Amino acid sequence: MTPPEVDAACRAIAERTRAARTTLAETTPADRTAALRAIAAEIRAATPDILRANAEDVRDGATLSPALIDRLRLDATRVEAMAAAVDQIASQPDPVGEIAEGRVLPNGIRLEKRRVPIGVIVIIYESRPNVTSDAAALCLRSGNAVILRGGKETIRTNRAIVAAIHRALDPRGLRDAIAFVDTPDRAAIASLVRLRGLIDLCIPRGGPGLIAAVAESALIPVIKHDAGNCHVYIDKHIDGLRETAVSIVVNAKAHRPGVCNAAETLVVHRDIAPEILPPIGAALRAAGVELRADPAALALLPGAIPATEADWGTEYLDLILAVRIVDSLDDAAAHIRAHGSNHTEAIITSSVASAERFTRLVDSASVMVNCSTRFADGGEYGLGAEIGISTDKLHARGPMGARDLTTFQWIATGSGQIRR
Repeated sequence: MTPPEVDAACRAIAERTRAARTTLAETTPADRTAALRAIAAEIRAATPDILRANAEDVRDGATLSPALIDRLRLDATRVEAMAAAVDQIASQPDPVGEIAEGRVLPNGIRLEKRRVPIGVIVIIYESRPNVTSDAAALCLRSGNAVILRGGKETIRTNRAIVAAIHRALDPRGLRDAIAFVDTPDRAAIASLVRLRGLIDLCIPRGGPGLIAAVAESALIPVIKHDAGNCHVYIDKHIDGLRETAVSIVVNAKAHRPGVCNAAETLVVHRDIAPEILPPIGAALRAAGVELRADPAALALLPGAIPATEADWGTEYLDLILAVRIVDSLDDAAAHIRAHGSNHTEAIITSSVASAERFTRLVDSASVMVNCSTRFADGGEYGLGAEIGISTDKLHARGPMGARDLTTFQWIATGSGQIRR
């Protein structure tokens, strides 16, 4: 049971946000674009405040791993990237009212299937403060009101970002359309996800503990943005791709190890392993990566340590990579199906047949052929930003942009027809 005061506070926030959804429904695409431009400008203007707040969060998180610190730390470049993402979302076509299909029925009724907002969405997330501005902007672009509940590690930073957003929305009467749960109390999560009738959808972004807490308590629909246990598979056919393979593996693991699209396991075909693993191992060691290898890979990777069964299912979010040698592409796909999280997998191959078979056998939201798992990202996919990367199959999958935050409404326009 959650404390009564927490339940009451969460219900009050949800009721205000629900009322703001009606106000938001009256806005035009041009109104929402102007609001987004104003949010980007206010974030830029608030850069000193945001960085001061972030410095305090980083100081209090000193005991976290370096990769997690990297997730929560901001600098002027990252704040500008946040503002630029909001500007990019403002430049996107507004999905609300878009006609997905239309036709005239034999009885003369004109039927249209139009995109409409989902309504009120609660986003529950951890560590990464850019989610605050991304989620607010994507929900506003798609006509949804949103309740933001970030992690305790970045509460001061999130507070400063939301203050900038509210300064942009206050003159437009839309302040309550972007709500912020200003408490680190985890009891608020259980309270929010039970508010059926006030909140239409929950999108959790975080580790297994957060996802489990939401799944156990939710009385509203949930789209999970679960762990990113991502794999890179090196096929036996890599003619002309040996240097490319080294580059992709190092980038997928070491570019930003603390994010969900970083690779956690390298799977290598036995026929190519003696040739490709030693240079990959040397490059990874130079990048500071610890290798945990199966017995066959250990012999090819000086300095690696034996992998345990637990390593195959672990999302390290750190400079650690598990390595396994397999006998075939089918074995690689079976390993991924057994241990992966349906997020992102990559294959390095010069064989079109291998690439096509891999994409058929691997049931993940994104499959990368001869490129890094780090490209599985809303910004890289041209979405401007993402609300997250869905590892579910309904109603959206992979990086979710503004269009994925809409549902459909059927509009039937007649001239007096009645059904007989």
